Amino acid sequence: MQQTLKLVDLIALGFMTFALFLGAGNIIFPPMVGHLAGEQFWLSALGFLLTGVGLPLLTIVALARVGGGMDALTSPLGRVAGTLLGIIVYVAIGPAFATPRTATVSFEVGFAPFVGNGALPLLVYSVVYFGVVIVISLFPGRLIDNVGKMITPALIVALCILGGAAVLLPVGSPTAGSELYRQAALSEGFLQGYQTMDALGALVFGIVIINAIRDRGVTDHRLTTRYAITAALIAAIGLALVYLSLIYLGATSGSLAPGADTGVPILTQFVHHTFGLGGNVLLAVVISLACLTTAVGLISACGEYFSALLPVSYRTVVIVFGLFSMAVSNQGLAQLIAVAVPVLVGIYPVAIALVALGLMAGWWKSPSCVFVPTMLVAAVLGILDGLDAAGFGALVPEWTQALPGARFGLGWLVPVAATMAAAAIADRLATRR
Repeated sequence: MQQTLKLVDLIALGFMTFALFLGAGNIIFPPMVGHLAGEQFWLSALGFLLTGVGLPLLTIVALARVGGGMDALTSPLGRVAGTLLGIIVYVAIGPAFATPRTATVSFEVGFAPFVGNGALPLLVYSVVYFGVVIVISLFPGRLIDNVGKMITPALIVALCILGGAAVLLPVGSPTAGSELYRQAALSEGFLQGYQTMDALGALVFGIVIINAIRDRGVTDHRLTTRYAITAALIAAIGLALVYLSLIYLGATSGSLAPGADTGVPILTQFVHHTFGLGGNVLLAVVISLACLTTAVGLISACGEYFSALLPVSYRTVVIVFGLFSMAVSNQGLAQLIAVAVPVLVGIYPVAIALVALGLMAGWWKSPSCVFVPTMLVAAVLGILDGLDAAGFGALVPEWTQALPGARFGLGWLVPVAATMAAAAIADRLATRR
């Protein structure tokens, strides 16, 4: 008899998926979007949801259809190119940027108000934090129980209190936003959704979700796909509610932190204004649990991927990557964000193109003929955008600025879509001949 998931396990799987995605960027970037957008916060929220919720959901769907791993999704590119792309995504979303950021954000938001924002407190915190992350990650077969049934319910309760206060107890009314958001609120929100790293995270978390289902004894591919998509839908609804409440919080709380350059002071000032010292404790609980679960998911995913790619054990990868992330986290939040932005701008066009191609996998007669040219164009334009974001605009050809959407950071979109369409037509014509 085919093993199936009980309803409680399916809900726990959805909670686990939600918790894996809800990390550092998901907490600190939405308030900043609302703060900068002001009266335009609804348009910015829509753009943010497209990349912060829509892309991760579609990515999980694409991965579930091909079996849950990056290697299956990138197989039409060939082994070398697919492996190279996989390594870049896993390193970026793992020990290089996203995983260390979970520690720095949870420290600066949750604990710095109590112990000070110095190098020594951050070091002590990161040692304890990554010690817990490593211990939980060493047992991937218990992620649904440890994360979905134990940690996430407490996180959801704390988020309901914070989100409810943001909606029901606003500090003021939305004010006029920044000039950039007044001109292009939708596209700015879209680009800020990049910062959550959730679309890249979905490429990494796909195998964690699939393996969590298989660890419950489910072997049927159709059931596995259905359960993964259901879990992704639960996570998407939860993320959308969190983002909307935090963006609204930022739009209505600008007076508390007028000079804020990240969402951290906006959040800390709001909870202190609304709840006093108890608010700072509440925020510490929210941010710590959210970042902890994401770090566990990222480290576990890296362990699964690199232990299959290299002759090393899963536990070795978890310990090494955990310790490396701990070292990187001590560089500080501002430095991590500054370095991560150009890398994310460069990778995202490739990731989005890969997901789009994966979702339409059944359409291609010869997948390589469509994947290779599309991904090549996405990679070239992504690298050029990354160089521009890193301050090397002199190296970027002037014609890229004439592309549709270039001034909004979306100059890659039309060329990639056109390449995909042309390659698809060529694929059909070649098949007929």
